[in-house]
Amino acid sequence: MASSAYVAYYESPLGWMELGSSAEALQVVRFVPEKGRQVFTNLLGETQQQLTEYFSGKRRDFDLPLQWTGTAFQQNVWQRLRELPYAETVSYINLAREIGDEKATRAVAAANAKNQIALIVPCHRVIGTDGKPVGYAWEIWRKRWLLQHEQQHSGTGQLWLF
Repeated sequence: MASSAYVAYYESPLGWMELGSSAEALQVVRFVPEKGRQVFTNLLGETQQQLTEYFSGKRRDFDLPLQWTGTAFQQNVWQRLRELPYAETVSYINLAREIGDEKATRAVAAANAKNQIALIVPCHRVIGTDGKPVGYAWEIWRKRWLLQHEQQHSGTGQLWLF
């Protein structure tokens, strides 16, 4: 991960989240065991506000400038994830198909694992072909919680049962 010039922390229902940015764009949103030293900006304050709205069920999409570092393939996967609607999921194989290479399922999974902008680049919405949550860089229990949270606030009345 590139070093962020500015860092803030957000206490989510799932634990502490570290937010990192340059002066222009968000670079990191990840779960961490504890809060650290902050070097704050308005962008990080806006990120905290949007996360609060997301966790309260009032926000479905994030409107923040992003800067990610990765291969062209990884960036393609992350961009596709940004287009995935709130509370909707896609399997790893279907995501690979959507980006044009059905044989790239493992590469899609690897790109998800390298995603450093949790929630805002919603890799938690990628599931196994059996419809169950599998693999998550920040622990599977968080992925289940996020999927259930989005279903609860989606207005469809459906809830995940796993």
